[in-house]
Amino acid sequence: MKNKLKKELGLFDVFAISTGAMFSSGFFLLPGIASHYTGASVFLAYILAGVLILPSMFSIAEISTALPRSGGAYFFLDRSLGPLMGTIGGLGTYFALMLKTAFAIIGIGAYATIFWEVPTKIVAVVSTLLFMTLNLVGAKKTSAFQKVFVAFLLVILVTFIVDGVYIICCGDSINEGTLDANFTPFLSEGVEGLFTSAGFVFVSYLGLTQIVSVAEEIKNPERNIPLGMILSLLVTGLIYGLGVFIMVAMIEPETFANELAPAAVAASQMFHWLPDNAGVLLMSIAALAAFASTGNAGLLSASRYPFAMGRDKLLPAMLSKIGGKGTPVTAILFTTAFIILFILLLSEEGIVKLASTFQLLIFIFINFSVIVFRKSKIESYDPGYLSPLYPFMQIIGIVISFILIVYLGWMPILFTAGIVILGFIWYNFHARGKVKREGAIFHWFALLGKYQYDELENELMTILKEKGLRQGDPFDETVIKSKISMFKTPVDLDKVLNKVSDYFAVELGKNKEIIKEKFLHSLHDDAVISLPGVLIFHTTYEDVLHPSMQVIVSRTPISGDIPFKDREVKLPIYICCFLVNTDEKPKQQLRMLSRLVDLLEREDVVEALLEMDSHREIKEYLLQNENFVSVKLLKETSQSAMIGRQLMEVELPEDVLVALIERNNKTFAPNGSTVLQEDDILTILGASGSISKLFKGYMGTEIEKR
Repeated sequence: MKNKLKKELGLFDVFAISTGAMFSSGFFLLPGIASHYTGASVFLAYILAGVLILPSMFSIAEISTALPRSGGAYFFLDRSLGPLMGTIGGLGTYFALMLKTAFAIIGIGAYATIFWEVPTKIVAVVSTLLFMTLNLVGAKKTSAFQKVFVAFLLVILVTFIVDGVYIICCGDSINEGTLDANFTPFLSEGVEGLFTSAGFVFVSYLGLTQIVSVAEEIKNPERNIPLGMILSLLVTGLIYGLGVFIMVAMIEPETFANELAPAAVAASQMFHWLPDNAGVLLMSIAALAAFASTGNAGLLSASRYPFAMGRDKLLPAMLSKIGGKGTPVTAILFTTAFIILFILLLSEEGIVKLASTFQLLIFIFINFSVIVFRKSKIESYDPGYLSPLYPFMQIIGIVISFILIVYLGWMPILFTAGIVILGFIWYNFHARGKVKREGAIFHWFALLGKYQYDELENELMTILKEKGLRQGDPFDETVIKSKISMFKTPVDLDKVLNKVSDYFAVELGKNKEIIKEKFLHSLHDDAVISLPGVLIFHTTYEDVLHPSMQVIVSRTPISGDIPFKDREVKLPIYICCFLVNTDEKPKQQLRMLSRLVDLLEREDVVEALLEMDSHREIKEYLLQNENFVSVKLLKETSQSAMIGRQLMEVELPEDVLVALIERNNKTFAPNGSTVLQEDDILTILGASGSISKLFKGYMGTEIEKR
């Protein structure tokens, strides 16, 4: 795929993008405004909002580890509920993100006026162009900038909290009477006001959703996405709760309710150990860093929505163009133009409610999408993280989002309805004729006799292949123990199937004829994967203890009828691979099959395998592991000390494994008591550092580093 983004982002990048996108208006602008709805209990509203987002966070984490693709909510909704819902969700989330980003960047201009006499919106426009430049040079560089912002910001906010807690608990500048007055009224509008305030500040946690829009660029997404989101929510929720509590304790209620910079006002009564006004200056700098990180992360994530929708033909294809730095150039420029337009033409009033309302609607759809994907029974839907308490968690998430939308009022609901109508019109007049796919919901309906879209399974299979093996998948072990059969004389498919069935009958303890019939049946059902010169058979059985594989390599084309029903065989066939696993692990079978397909799709794979003379070479080729060496044991060389010794007696670096031994043209997996002999060829796997150490220790002309 030409328009595929690079995987450059690790766990701390995920944490920085999410956390950086949450500490801006939520901490530095919204607390005072939010207190209008609930009074001094506003800090509880922040904590409540963090708890209420949990069901949606779990659902997002599950789908994003199954479908790590740019576009976030758009891609999820498109592949689960169909392209119409994908268009509506994509456009709405895109506009909500841009509005939130524009609001944050305006904050840069507002706080810059504390230091310089400059026009607020001019500063905001210049900042947007700076973030555009950073995004154009690559997500990794953008994230590196983001990590500096977040680290600086966290240090200041933690200092703010520690100093505030000390003053409240041990200081003399605040007494019990002042605290009582500042926390009265506590629930000014009752429980209803608390929920309204929670809905209002819900936007403060939307940085969690920005993670999934860059999921395609995250390394090891099955670990880093859920872990990064959980860490980000814990840190953010703790700082929000304690930080806003300190603001309430420090600021008189009427002043707090009308203050747009409550953190700076609270800081004016703190940091007594610093020079005068240093606390205000410090919090102002922190606010600038927060707004900058939100603006930077917002532009990064928002630009992936038109990129993904352009790639799927829901928006013009030019938006999916990738530049020389591996970034979606057109989508970034397009998004920058919109953000600048919002900065110049719109006021800040109401933006928070509008963004929160539509995002809550998207959360309803995403929670429902998890149910749809699970019910669809698509085998290649293989999330690395499963939401707990399914489906109750998803149902709770739907109900919570609906309740918060109601509390936010009619104006944002009407705006959300307008975006829905816009998405419906755009899809029907622009995209409908160009898009031929449907979502996973059709696979759910298929259980009731309705239609389904088979290409969705192929797309999920492609994603599964790109994600690669999961830790614990025994692919390398299966290759090492596999049976290799090489034919130098002509052979037909029936003879191949007989030989393979003989092997698996012994290996699995099954009836030979049943095994052969199952392989033949998979040919008739087109279940066999056909690559140029290669056929890959795969099946599962009950009571199989471990995966097994056999590879057939024929010097001449394999003859005989290959009865594919609906497609042509990519003749001539020289290689047949057979992969068998337990039916209790269908997802593992798919991952291992995807890995095998990925290896056998390499250029000139048939020519490479036909040139190999030993089973060891073929197995090493299928392992395709950069971290191994091949060592031939010869006398009068540095490795001759191994000859005649049991493997357990040989001193090898940590984290290495002698996986194969080739002896007299036969290959086997050794054990600790295996005695090494002259002319043995050892295939040794291990960590990169250990392999380098081994290579240096046994350097010789017969050692080949891979």
